Amino acid sequence: MQAWQVHENGEPSEVMRLEDVERPTPGDGQVLLRVRAANVNFPDALLCRGQYQVRPPLPFTPGVEICGETEDGRRVIANPALPHGGFAEYVVADAGAVLPAPDALDDAEAAALHIGYQTGWFGLHRRAHLQAGETLLVHAAAGGVGSAAVQLGKAAGATVVGVVGGAGKAAVARELGCDVVIDRHTEDVVTAVKEATGGRGADVVYDPVGGAAYAQSAKTVAFEGRIVVVGFASGTIPSPALNHALVKNYAILGLHWGLYNTKNPKLIQHCHEQLTELAAQGAIKPLVSERVSLSAAASAVQRVADGTTTGRIAVLPAPENGATA
Repeated sequence: MQAWQVHENGEPSEVMRLEDVERPTPGDGQVLLRVRAANVNFPDALLCRGQYQVRPPLPFTPGVEICGETEDGRRVIANPALPHGGFAEYVVADAGAVLPAPDALDDAEAAALHIGYQTGWFGLHRRAHLQAGETLLVHAAAGGVGSAAVQLGKAAGATVVGVVGGAGKAAVARELGCDVVIDRHTEDVVTAVKEATGGRGADVVYDPVGGAAYAQSAKTVAFEGRIVVVGFASGTIPSPALNHALVKNYAILGLHWGLYNTKNPKLIQHCHEQLTELAAQGAIKPLVSERVSLSAAASAVQRVADGTTTGRIAVLPAPENGATA
């Protein structure tokens, strides 16, 4: 089969190579899946760079999220068991963690549902306890992780303020349902958030960016607000001033979604049931901006790493569903 292999760490476009390799063999408790679509995530770039919290042995295939097909023809979503990642024709996955793909979503959309939307659901509901009528501020609102949070926030009845970089991404954020869109390239984020909230600030801030975005979060979070720290796409990990959290009465909440797989896997299943129902209602639908062929995977991972994409890019090993090279 064909699979992208990383033999040394570095930038995705430089270290990913498309090769002919042996089809992976499932171990105990694993299943073989044919990849119908693989979603590109920022962690794929971190894997290539050797900067992710999981470091598979070299060589490995990146790709942490797929929609696949079981040997008996069932359509499922899964996180492949590294080093046999999703940018390949076949993967193996832990049988107990395989979930049914929602009928309301096509392969590319289903591949993009799992990590981003589970992260959003756990962040907004399990950690921050977002309530209807509250204001949610989402950084990188047009990106893969941010767009999921926007849709989930709207589904929960929140007023959603989205921060984006550029006019094109601003248009996407509006289409996603943001009530207020702030272009950080042309507007002062802190001033704009305070104006949008009558000076009160945001009840919940969803931050997958870190760096300067976190500094803005601390300045715009409301009294008894909650900042959910999801990731550091900016490349800069902030050092929160805890005295500021004390005098302003807000909470800083960390979210590492992957821990739930080991600490409380039943919650993963419960969340998937909630997301499946929301998809059936049309309340959420992953924003798949591009569908590309397997040969274009390295370029796609690099563009996600560079922060130049909106929504999700899906890699389709088989030339179907409108994939382009």
